[in-house]
Amino acid sequence: MIDQVKTVIARADRTLVHDAIGAIALMTIFVATLHIPVFV
Repeated sequence: MIDQVKTVIARADRTLVHDAIGAIALMTIFVATLHIPVFV
């Protein structure tokens, strides 16, 4: 089981990085959207 997880992580290394960047971007947009009414 652990070997399978390591294999999946090794194969999907770039995909995980792209997913993490996308998640950070979505959270940034979400937080900025929630704070817009404070500035207006």
